[in-house]
Amino acid sequence: MQGVPQPTRDEVLNLPRVHISSHPVMAHKMTALRAKETTPTEFYRLVKEIGALLAYEATASLALDSVTIETPMGPAQGQHLAGGIGITPILRAGLGLAEGFREVIADAQVWHLGLRRDEHTLQAQEYYNQLPHKVNLQVCYAVDPMLATGGSAIDAINILKLRGIARLSYVGIIAAPYGLLKLSQTHPDIDIYIAALDDSLNDRGFILPGLGDAGDRQFGTF
Repeated sequence: MQGVPQPTRDEVLNLPRVHISSHPVMAHKMTALRAKETTPTEFYRLVKEIGALLAYEATASLALDSVTIETPMGPAQGQHLAGGIGITPILRAGLGLAEGFREVIADAQVWHLGLRRDEHTLQAQEYYNQLPHKVNLQVCYAVDPMLATGGSAIDAINILKLRGIARLSYVGIIAAPYGLLKLSQTHPDIDIYIAALDDSLNDRGFILPGLGDAGDRQFGTF
């Protein structure tokens, strides 16, 4: 990222359809997640918990259908989700977030997508794609912890759009202003949910202050 202009935090705080969590429990868990002494086991648990919190926020506007059920005391009116929910974790770092989502929506469909970042060009490269060709969902969430340059997120949304999914959202843990702006401008029709907005990217395209490599820290592959 050397020599590439980067927007400031203030310049991206009010982007349309961008949702940055302000929940105190999220802030508490984010502090533990960032700490360098946090073990891989604890780190993975925190990613799952943060994923569940983000899922709660990201699903707040889902459509519902009315339904009549029987309670032990008699009939009652209720609601259930109108249509299926899809989760697409970007491998491998997105796996913990996807597990957190499934704690909230147990019957969500999970489609894995493998994208790796070229450390020299910082561009995303697809290496695994098991997305179905016929899709009937209310919404699909692309989940990946770190929104740095935005390349992987943009490519993931492009791939999902080719499957004809009408409503897409991106869910991440930490975003840099550069990647957040790039994703928002490239895909203005999606909602973006993140737990925290950080300061900038370093010369290697890593988020500062960030938390290091989210995949390595989840799976202990340092």
